[in-house]
Amino acid sequence: QVQLVESGGGLVQAGGSLRLSCLISGRTFSQDNMAWFRQAPGKERDFVAAVHWSRITWYADSVQGRFTISRDNAKMMYLQMNNLKPEDTAIYYCAAGSQLPADISRSYDYWGQGTQVTVSS
Repeated sequence: QVQLVESGGGLVQAGGSLRLSCLISGRTFSQDNMAWFRQAPGKERDFVAAVHWSRITWYADSVQGRFTISRDNAKMMYLQMNNLKPEDTAIYYCAAGSQLPADISRSYDYWGQGTQVTVSS
C-alpha cells in the first residue's frame, strides 16, 4: 500500500521559514514526478511546485524565488519555504505520479493527508 506522509508544518510569523518533508512508503517513485499543492480555506487546491525524476523543477509564480523543492531519493521530498507570507497559509499536500503537465492535480495518482502551514502577520 502506497502512503505519502507530510511533516514540518506549523505556525510561523511572516518573513519566517519552514521546511516540509514528504515520506513515501509502499513503492519507489524514481521515475515519477513529485509535487506540492496547497489548499487555503474556501479555495481550490493549487499547484505550488514539482520536481521531475530528472530533477527539473517547476514553481507557481506566487512562490518563485521563495520556495525550493527537492528530492534526495525515490522516497523523500522536501519543500523549503522562505520569506513566508500570510497568503501562504494553507494545508500543504505532497503528491506523486507519472503524468505531465506537472502543475495540475490530475497528473498525480498518490496524495498525502496534508500538513497545516499558518503564517501570522
